[in-house]
Order: sequence, then C-alpha cells, then structure tokens
Amino acid sequence: MGNTPIATLEEIFLEALAIGGALGVALGDWRSGACLGAKSADASAFPERDLSLAIAGNSEVLRSKLRVAEALNQRLQEIIIVSQEQYHLIRLVNSRGLFIYLALDLEKANLALARIKLEQLAEQLGQLPLKTSRII
Repeated sequence: MGNTPIATLEEIFLEALAIGGALGVALGDWRSGACLGAKSADASAFPERDLSLAIAGNSEVLRSKLRVAEALNQRLQEIIIVSQEQYHLIRLVNSRGLFIYLALDLEKANLALARIKLEQLAEQLGQLPLKTSRII
C-alpha cells in the first residue's frame, strides 16, 4: 500500500453503502457473535438492531461452515445467502475472527460488482488496528 493512508472503519462502511443496492453493512466477530459496528443506508427500513441480529446469526453460520471447510481441507473466503428480497454477503477478514456483512436489495444490486468491492473492503479492514469490542 505504500504511503496510502489507511481508511477508517467509518470510511469503509460508507464505501460499502455506496455499492448499488446496499441496505446495510456491519463488522462482526464470528467467534463471539458480537457486532463491532454497523451502518444502515436507511435506518428506518433496515435498523441497526437488524444488523446486530444478522451478525449474531451469521456468526453461527460461519462457525458451522468453517468447521466443514476445515474437515474438507478447504479455505473459506465468502458466503452468499439469497433470500426472496435480498442478497446477504459474508466476507471473512484475514484470520482475525472478523467478518464484514453486507445486505443488498436483490432487485437493485449487481452481485458480481458487490462481491469484488466487498473483497477490497475486507482487505482494507484487515489492515485496521481493530479490537474485538464495539467500535461504532
């Protein structure tokens, strides 16, 4: 990265919400299920409590999937969940026990572009000096 300044978590969240169709973004600790930060594109339509609930539930999904991946000698990077109205992207952040979660409107989002951007944002998150306590 050279002399490029490291983005803040708030800046990373804002970049994630700039992805077409983004509804909300959150950072979670899959080991504990804790939500370390969350931001919604529209708090009335997608409140922070929903993002916190998504982090807790997706932490269980990640723990289960990581056990299976380990048993199969594979390395998990990302999980995509598709509901009737939304895409739910879950991207691991390095090996720190953290993941970034992004909810997208199924009708408005470009899944391929969102995945590319989320991968880039996860790389930036991996460089931040984060602790496993509530950040935002």
